[in-house]
Amino acid sequence: MKKLLALTLLGVVMTTTTAQARDTDEVRLAIDVPYEPFVYRTPAGELEGFEIDLGNELCKRANLDCTWVEQSWDGIIPGLLSRKYDAILSSMAITPERENQVLFSIPYYNTPSVWITRRDRDIDISDKDALEGLSVGVQRGTIRDSYVTQMYGDTLDIHRYSSSQDVANDLISGRLDLSFEDYPLAVDTFHFKDDDSEFKKIGESIKKPVSIFGKGAAMAFRKRDKALAEKFNQAIRDVYADGTYEKLMKQYFDYDLSLPVGEK
Repeated sequence: MKKLLALTLLGVVMTTTTAQARDTDEVRLAIDVPYEPFVYRTPAGELEGFEIDLGNELCKRANLDCTWVEQSWDGIIPGLLSRKYDAILSSMAITPERENQVLFSIPYYNTPSVWITRRDRDIDISDKDALEGLSVGVQRGTIRDSYVTQMYGDTLDIHRYSSSQDVANDLISGRLDLSFEDYPLAVDTFHFKDDDSEFKKIGESIKKPVSIFGKGAAMAFRKRDKALAEKFNQAIRDVYADGTYEKLMKQYFDYDLSLPVGEK
């Protein structure tokens, strides 16, 4: 009888805990800082950027009280699964591997990745023989890490860093020959589109294969939190539909990272 009572009480506690997790309007959003112009800290220490503005707008549309939690990229999914926060809103690409671990929202943007080197370097990224011994920097655990590992692991000397800023610092200082970077971050960090930039983009912009690059960037949730994910899905649809997304995008980018209606 005591064992039955104990099991009953345990079931009540577990049910109550699960319900409470979804009944509250308080949501903690994880983000990796910095990742300009998506997120960065002002001199006053405030978080700003495209994803901060978008996330705050989505929370308002979903009637949720959101707070931001800073989390390094290599621990961002484990932190979600261990309930350190309730969702990830940090330029996370939808990939098959990640879909095995988390529940994704509909995507809210998609950008290519690009190869960056110094302007005075003559590097042909399509000639693998000529790449032998050259170094490339990537942020550890990203889709770009996966791409260079699978496609160039037997050719390039791959340096993995905990942050994209560390990659940029080593390319700027000359300790790397190449960087493989997210397009908007490369624009903001290296200004390679400017005539007087010391850096340039080489080769084609890359979005494939889908098995590595996924279908775009989306929010990530624990798999059981379907109701929370759907609240944000509807908020994403709404900011696209009424022009708010485009308005926010144009504050930070001079190119289009929105998705066609059919892809959301």
